[in-house]
Amino acid sequence: MDSRDRGQTQKGSRDGERIPIAGELHGEIMLFQSMVVREISRGGAQIETTSPLQVDSLHELRLVFGEQSAVLKGRVAHSRIVEVDQDLMTYRAGIEFVDPPEHVQALILQFIDDIRDGRRGS
Repeated sequence: MDSRDRGQTQKGSRDGERIPIAGELHGEIMLFQSMVVREISRGGAQIETTSPLQVDSLHELRLVFGEQSAVLKGRVAHSRIVEVDQDLMTYRAGIEFVDPPEHVQALILQFIDDIRDGRRGS
């Protein structure tokens, strides 16, 4: 057994010994994936992704409003397949924003107002 297997630190190797687990240890992994926001309101959004989202799961969303971006939490209220292509499936999900900070609420409301103003001006 070489020194890396015993958990000794070397450049690029782990710090400690890995211990086998009898049974299971569950967790979650956060993956960043692009999405398209189709509709938005002060309380939530309808998004499209290429991966399914589990109903009632919580996710961190990063929304980009022109020059500014905001991170907020959302709960998946519903999710369904909307398109099946040869190599790709598209899912549409309803996201309920969970306790968005005031500055994020302000960004969302300003974005909605800007859209409304733009539509009235066309």
